[in-house]
Amino acid sequence: QVQLVESGGGSVQPGGSLTLSCAAAGDASSRKRMAWFRQAPGKEREGVAAIYADNGARVYADSVKGRFSIPQNNAKTTVYLRMNSLKPDDTALYYCAVGGVAGSALRPSDYNHWGQGTQVTVSS
Repeated sequence: QVQLVESGGGSVQPGGSLTLSCAAAGDASSRKRMAWFRQAPGKEREGVAAIYADNGARVYADSVKGRFSIPQNNAKTTVYLRMNSLKPDDTALYYCAVGGVAGSALRPSDYNHWGQGTQVTVSS
């Protein structure tokens, strides 16, 4: 069993920055890959960024490349989503997820543990 606790959401003006945190506890073998997803009202959940815990390899959605990064702490228990140059289109509920390494890094169905979500609103 894995528990995920997210924090760091909030409201920011366009062009601003936010950092989300996701602290994971529980079975380390179940969190070989950690990722961030987001879901805006009326839209499907989409993958934003993922990191492979063992080698640190990262995957980003095209929409956030160059603006977002996904570092993890040395203990590989916390993953962050550093968001820069935020746009109104980035407004969504952001979820942390963990799972194994099978499947696609940014596909929601390939993750089996999810956090509760944290809201990010980008508006002037």
